[in-house]
This record gives sequence, C-alpha cells and structure tokens, in this order.
Amino acid sequence: MKSYRKELWFEVPSRRGLINITPQVEKCLRESGIKEGLVLVNAMHITASVFINDDEAGLHHDYEVWLEKLAPHEPVSQYRHNTYEDNADAHMKRQIMGREVVVAITDGKLDFGTWERIFYGEFDGRRRKRVLIKIIGE
Repeated sequence: MKSYRKELWFEVPSRRGLINITPQVEKCLRESGIKEGLVLVNAMHITASVFINDDEAGLHHDYEVWLEKLAPHEPVSQYRHNTYEDNADAHMKRQIMGREVVVAITDGKLDFGTWERIFYGEFDGRRRKRVLIKIIGE
C-alpha cells in the first residue's frame, strides 16, 4: 500500500469564506499515483471546516444565512469563550459543518456523486490555515 501526504495553505482575507478545493485535491491524487484507495481531506484548525456539497452560489449564500442564525457572530458578549478572542461562533460553525471528508478513489479519480465537490469553509479568517490531504491505496 502507498501513502501520500500534503498540506494546502489558505488565507481568506475576510472573516468567512467558502473555497472549492476539489482541483487541488485532484492534483494531489494525480501526484500520488494512487488508483484505488481513499483520500482524507482534513481542516487542521478548529475554526475551519472541510465538507462536500454542490458548488452553487445560492447554496453558499444559504449556508451563510443559516450558519449565522445558528451561531451568530454578534453580540460577541453572548459567548463565554470570547474572553480573549471574538471567534466563539466560528468554533460552533466548524462543529456544524464538520472537520473532514473521506472520498473513495476509483480508477485514479475521486468517486463523487453528481454535483459533489470538496470545500474549505473558513469561519475566522484573516490568517494562514492549513488543510491536510492524506491518500492511501494502491
């Protein structure tokens, strides 16, 4: 069995953002030479997420509205975590959207359902953060 590891780095200039990272994951898969196996894509920060869904602007807007209703940023005084920072909502948004995804690799390609893409979700941006790509297989 072969193994491949790479870190992707992102710096979202705003507090929140969604980035389709499918092309970067596909590039890693090509570099790995693995044809059958699994790929793990993991956000390595507790205020960021990796998830799979449709790359459609209306859905991205709906996520923003929905997440803000579930874990509003303001008033920041509503959270005990915000003693030194103002990002308690980002931790909660990450919990909702998830830490990682695992995708099957079949015949050297990501084995997706229709419209599925991999996204990096940033909920407390304005600094560099990383995503781990780990691929195992043959």
